Amino acid sequence: MIDSETFKGIMACAPGPATVVTATGDDGRHQGLTMSAVCSVSLDPPLVLACLDHGSNTLQAVRSSGSFTVNYIAHGHESVALDFAVKSDSKFDGHAWAIPEAGMGGPVLAENTAAFAVCRVEQMTEAGDHTIVVGAVIAGEVREDSHALAYARRAFFTAVESQV
Repeated sequence: MIDSETFKGIMACAPGPATVVTATGDDGRHQGLTMSAVCSVSLDPPLVLACLDHGSNTLQAVRSSGSFTVNYIAHGHESVALDFAVKSDSKFDGHAWAIPEAGMGGPVLAENTAAFAVCRVEQMTEAGDHTIVVGAVIAGEVREDSHALAYARRAFFTAVESQV
């Protein structure tokens, strides 16, 4: 098997979306974390997946609520992605958020997103030290005036900035 540092280096080369995945646990506490292991799965029905570490508080909240929200962080809001990338009980402090109108899912960071997708858990599969969570997208929104951040080689960028 390849060593973990080489594997991390390889994966860091591949750009992914800068997202904050959020969920609300049975205890009413909001959880969230920054991640790039998020992608679309299917158009019909609309499905996305997120890969969450087994030890994640956000995964526990996803399991208990059966739902989550994928917040695609907008260009210029890199600080939000960085705030949710650390272990802390105060990640939501200083950030505007709202409960989705759909009645499920985690907090929407609407002022900081280019888009968001509210999801109902359809399937969970353990894979190594993570759980792959597949969610049916039941609600969402796109801000046409904003571009989503991507992340690779430990740096943020947008596709618009990198076009030739």
